[in-house]
This record gives sequence, C-alpha cells and structure tokens, in this order.
Amino acid sequence: MKKGNQEVAEKITFKNLRRLYFFALWTIAITIILSQLLIQYNLKQQLSDSKIINISGKQRMLSQRITKEVLILNFVSDASPKKEIAHVRNVLSLWKINQDALENGSDSLAFPKEKSEALSKLYAEIKPSFNTIVESVNLFLLNLEQKNDSSDNQKLVQKILKNEGIFLSKMNEIVSQYDKEAHEKVTEQRKTEYWIFGFTLLVLILEFFFIFRPTNKKIEKLIAKLLSSQKKALKLAYDTEIISEIKENSVKELKSLNYAMENTLLYCRIAPDGSIIHVGEKFAKLLNYTKFSSNKTFSQVLTIDEKEQLNIDRIIFEKQRSGWQGEIKIVNREDQTIWLDLSMVPVMIKKDELELLIVCFNITERKKAQREVERLNIENSTEKINQQKIISSKIVENQENEQNRIAKEIHDGIGQMLTGLKFSLESINLDDKEKSAQKIEYLKKLSLDIIKGVRTATFNLMPPELSDHGIVSSISKLTQELSKLTGKEILFYNKTDFDQRLDSLIEINIYRLTQEAINNAIKYAESTHIIVQLSHSETLLSIIIDDNGKGFDKTSVDKKRNSESGMGLLFMNERIQYINGRVFINSILGEGTRITFNIPISKIEN
Repeated sequence: MKKGNQEVAEKITFKNLRRLYFFALWTIAITIILSQLLIQYNLKQQLSDSKIINISGKQRMLSQRITKEVLILNFVSDASPKKEIAHVRNVLSLWKINQDALENGSDSLAFPKEKSEALSKLYAEIKPSFNTIVESVNLFLLNLEQKNDSSDNQKLVQKILKNEGIFLSKMNEIVSQYDKEAHEKVTEQRKTEYWIFGFTLLVLILEFFFIFRPTNKKIEKLIAKLLSSQKKALKLAYDTEIISEIKENSVKELKSLNYAMENTLLYCRIAPDGSIIHVGEKFAKLLNYTKFSSNKTFSQVLTIDEKEQLNIDRIIFEKQRSGWQGEIKIVNREDQTIWLDLSMVPVMIKKDELELLIVCFNITERKKAQREVERLNIENSTEKINQQKIISSKIVENQENEQNRIAKEIHDGIGQMLTGLKFSLESINLDDKEKSAQKIEYLKKLSLDIIKGVRTATFNLMPPELSDHGIVSSISKLTQELSKLTGKEILFYNKTDFDQRLDSLIEINIYRLTQEAINNAIKYAESTHIIVQLSHSETLLSIIIDDNGKGFDKTSVDKKRNSESGMGLLFMNERIQYINGRVFINSILGEGTRITFNIPISKIEN
C-alpha cells in the first residue's frame, strides 16, 4: 500500500515538474517574442524619425533656395522670366507640402500626426513666418507676371528676407528637438531591453533550481531503481530456468497422454464461437479434416447438412456454460450419414477464457439396427392403416350427409328468421330519432352480414349441384358464388370438356380440395385474380388453381404444423391421399401460387 502511494506521489511530482517546465519555456518564448516586437516597433519609429529629420533639413534648404530665386528675379531685368517664375512656384509648392506633412502628419511618408508638446509649440511659432514667406513670394511672382511697380516687390523681398531668417532659426530648433526625442527613444529602448534580459535570466535561474535540479535527482533515483530491477530480473531468469525444466518434463507427460487421446478417442477442442482450436487425429480422419479446413467452424467441418449445422451452432451457443450430451446425425463430404453420441464439456482455461471439449462415439451401426427394427414395425402396421382408411371413408360419408342436412335447416329456417328480423328492425321508431336511426342502420348492416354469412355457410356445407350434376357443375357454381361474395375475379375453365361423373366420395373430396385451395388464395394470399382449370386424360383428372397473391415459403409453412395454414396443407394432403391422388404446390414470394391436384379416374361411372 505504501509503495502504491509512493508511486502516485512520484507521478504527481513529475507531473508538476513537467507543468513548471512548460510554463518556464512559454515564459521565455513570450519574453523573446515581446522583445522582438518592441525592437521592431522602435526600429520602425527610428526610420520614421530619420526621414523626418531629413525632410526638416530639406525644408531649410528649400527656404534658402526660394529666397535666392526671388533675389535673382528681383535684380535680373528679364522681359519675361516665365520659366524662372514657374520654377519658383514648383519649389514653393514642394516646400508647402513638406511643411504640411511635418506639421500635420502624412500616411504616405509615415509621419505621425501626434507630436510632443515641444514640437507642437515650435510649429506654432514658425507658422506665422512660414505663411508670410508663402504669401510674399506669391505676391512677388504675381507682380512680375503683371509687370507692376517694382517698389512693391522691393518691400516684399525685404519681408521675405526678414522672415526667412526667423524660419531658419526655428527650423533648426525643430530639427534639434526631433534629434533629442529620437535619442530619448533609443535610451528608453535600451532600458526595456535590460529589463527583458534580466527577467529572462531570472526565469532561467528559477528553472534551474526548481525544475532541472529536481529532475536530475529523480533521474538518479530512477537509474538506481533500474539497477535494482536488473538484479531482480537476473534472479527471476534463474528461477525461470528451473521452472522451464519442470515444464519440459510436464510437456513430455502431456505428449504421451495426448498421443493416447489422439489415436483412441473422437475428440476436439473448440472456442465458444464455434471456431476449431484442435481436432484429434482419429476424429480428423473420420471428418476428412485438413489444414485447408481450418477457417471453417466446428459445425461446418462436422456436417455438410445446413439444418444440422444450425442445430449444432444453437447447441454450442445455448449450452456452452452448462455442457450438453446427446445424439446428432451428420453427413460427411462423401454424402455418408454418420450418427454420433456427442458430449460437450466446458473447460475454464483462464479467467474469462472458456474452451469446449467435444468427445464423441460413433453409433452409426447401432442406429442402422434401430432403423431395421422400425421398418419391420411399419410393415406390420400397414394392414392396420388400410383398415383405418375404410373406417375413415365411412366417417367422411356420414359427415357429408350430416352437413347436407344442416345446410338445409340453416337455409330454410335460420335464413328466413334473420330476414324477418331485418324487416322488424327496419320498422323501429323511438323518441330519440338521431340515436335510433344510427342504431337501426347498424342493425341493418349487421343483419345483412349475418344473412350473407349464413348463405355462404350453406353453400360451403353442401352445394346441390355436386349431387345433382357432378364435379364440373359444382366447381363452376363455386367459383361464381365466391366471386360475387368476395368481389374478386374467380374464373373456371373446363379445358377438355370433361362431363363425366365419378364416385360420390371422390367427387366430394375433389370439391373440398378445390374449395380449400380457393379459400386459401382468398384468405391468406390476398390475391385479386384466381383461375381454376380442369383437364383430363384417359386415366388422370387434373385440377390447377392459380392465383396472383403474395405467395409463401412452403418450407416455413411445413414447419408450422400447428398453425392454421400448416393444418390446411396437412388436411389437403390427407384428402388427396384418401382418393389415391397427388398434390403439387409451387409458390413464389411476391408472384403467386399454383396448386395442382392429380386424381386417377379409372373408376368413372358412365
């Protein structure tokens, strides 16, 4: 417990040191970035300051040049000094632009708009002299162009000379002020650099004492632990060598045991998902198991029968914890049927690691003997079954007679009474007319449904056409009545003009089979068109019922013997077997169903 707490504490310490290390690195990085940003900003300012000082010095030169040009124009008697006047105007314009940029700032020249209080004061003092020079030069040039009195120009020249001296003096002060402020910026930048350098040095010192030094101690301790672990590993290797010798002896014993199992038992080991871990040699020979089959599951190797594969997979899934014992039938690759008495035992290898041990015994010969006994028993019971058929025919005949009697009673008795009930209900008159009317309408509909159901039941029990006119007329009437009752298109075709009579029991069963097939198409297939075709040869009568319904899977219906549809097919098979006929059912999901009845007609009565 103490060791675990110590390891947790060490992890926390290393984590804190790592955080401090990253913090120190980030601090140094940020100070370096800030230092560079500050240096670049100051350098940019110094570039701007040098340009300002340069332009300021240029302004002094331009003021002197303007004065010089004015003096030349005043004392040189040229008739039309247009070029000189234009030149002076250009110089004057440049002088004004530069002065405005220095005083008010300029984005194109990167001159700042904001100035120190000293500079603002100097620019305010120099502005009157600058404006006087500009105004005087413009008047002087205008007088020259208009050739006015020269005495006025003399006064303007004197004014220019007077203010030019003032401008130069003030401009010198401005240049000196700019130089002074630039020097102050450099001094301030040097101080800032010292502060940043001192801060970075402090961070490095703190990092050494609080990060690198503790980390070095931790590394020394870790190396000491590694050396100790090495000694333990050497001792463990020695112990392992001894254990390895013991294990080798155990392996030899296991090999001997395994050889005995491989050659005497049908056994294998599988995983809970059905994959094969190992198959014994004797079992592998029985199943024709090879390395090329290693990617198959146990059920796939055991048998090629898909139903048996599913059954084996189900047993493995459901009984892998509790185990299982029973008999199974397999079909090998040579299509040979083999019976096995199989036992499945769960074996826990490690925690949450389960294997299943399969041990089998070949009981095929025993099963063959049992089958032979069953075959003999079936032969002895055949005579009893034939006798049962005779008894069943009498029962069916009596049932049909009873159904005929019941049909007559329902038609003549209950049908008339329900019709009378309908007329009586129509004459009901109550005080609450609205509710009475609703109830009466409902009772009307109910009574009509009852009458229709009674008539349908009467028709289904025993159609008179069957006893009077035979199978063709009764099937034709059956299709017409069911078409009216259901609203579906049900058609009958006598393709070979069959018009002979059969034995009454055969006709009854043929009628019931056809009736059952049509009802199934109406009730289960949800079809809209049903076609009944009758044809015959000298020895065979064939009836085909086609529908365009949804179809069904015959295999799945056969499995559901207890369901209504499953029982219907079972009774259909029993009826057709009773008259020695055969039934063929062909159904495709989504397309429809065809049912074919083939009945021998050697017993035709003329």
